[in-house]
Amino acid sequence: MEKVSAKDFTTFKVSDNVEMYRVSFKNQYNMKVVGHLFISRDFEKQQKHPAVIVGHPMGAVKEQSADVYASALAERGFITMAIDQMYWGESDGEPKNAILPDMFSESFSAAVDFLGTRPFVDRDNIGILGICGSGGFVVSAAKIDPRMKAIATISMYDMGAVTRNGYGKTRSVEQRKELIAKAAEQRYEEYTTGKQIFMNYLPIELPKDADSITAMYHSFYRTERGIHIPKGRTLETTQNRTLVGEMKFNNFYPFNDIETISPRPMLFIAGDKAHSREFSEDAYQKAAQPKELFYVKDANHIDLYDNVTGKAPFDKLEAFFKQYLK
Repeated sequence: MEKVSAKDFTTFKVSDNVEMYRVSFKNQYNMKVVGHLFISRDFEKQQKHPAVIVGHPMGAVKEQSADVYASALAERGFITMAIDQMYWGESDGEPKNAILPDMFSESFSAAVDFLGTRPFVDRDNIGILGICGSGGFVVSAAKIDPRMKAIATISMYDMGAVTRNGYGKTRSVEQRKELIAKAAEQRYEEYTTGKQIFMNYLPIELPKDADSITAMYHSFYRTERGIHIPKGRTLETTQNRTLVGEMKFNNFYPFNDIETISPRPMLFIAGDKAHSREFSEDAYQKAAQPKELFYVKDANHIDLYDNVTGKAPFDKLEAFFKQYLK
C-alpha cells in the first residue's frame, strides 16, 4: 500500500477524514489490477470492517466517477476500493482499451480476493458497486462469486444489449450484422498493419451536429469536469476503442440467470431522465427478490457520475450497504 494525496487528482475530492492509498494485486491470470483504497482515519485497523468495491464507467478509469463514490462511501463508514479494469488505466493488459467482458468481471473477483485477505476487512461483508458499464460487469461477476454480499449499480449499461440492439432497441438484426461484417474485415487490416483502428468514439471537439447523448458524454469526458488522461496515453485514445473490440460485446449477456444471485440483495439506481434507464429496468424485471429500482429525480445518465451537490445517491447507497453489510 502506497499512501497518496488526493490533491494530485482533479476529478474527485477526498475528505480530510479519509486516507487514500494506491494498491495493486494480481488476478487469477497473474495480471496486475491497480486500485485506490480509501480508509477512514477513525477506523481501528486492528478490527474488521465492511468493504465496498467500486467499478468505473465503460471506457473510463478509476479517477472518473469510481473514486467519487469510493471516497464518499469511505467517509460514511466503509473500507472502499475503486479499481481500474484490466486493459484500462493503470491495470495490466495490452493493447490498452481492449474489450474482454469476462476479464472485466474477473477484475471484481480479484478485488474481493485482495480485500478479503486484508486484516482490517470483514470478508463476509463485502459489497460491490458498478457504474455505467461496470454495472453489467458486477452483475456478471456476482452470478458466479457469492462472496459479493450486496450488489448495487448506478446508471447501468448492459454493454451486450446496447451493442446488439442500440439504444431503445432501435438497431435491427441486419444492421447488427453489417457492423459485425465491417469489424471482421477490419481485422485483416489490423493484422497486416499491426495497428488498431479506433472508432473516434468521442471526438475531442464536439461536432455541431452531435446527437444529445454524444454531447452529454462530451460534457464530462472532454472537459475539466471529468477529463483524466492515464500515464502514457493521449486525449485522443482515452474513452476510445476499436470496432473489432466492441463487437465482442455481442456475446455478453450479463442478465441471463440474474435471478440466481438471490437471496443476495440488488439495488439498481438510474436517473429518471437517463437514456440508459432501460438497462436498469430490464435487470430489475429479471432479478429475484430482494431487489429495488431507485430513480434519482431530474437526473440524466452522467448526472450520477459526479454530481455531489444533490444528485449522486450517496444517502441511498449508504443505507443499502449498511442494511446488508453488517
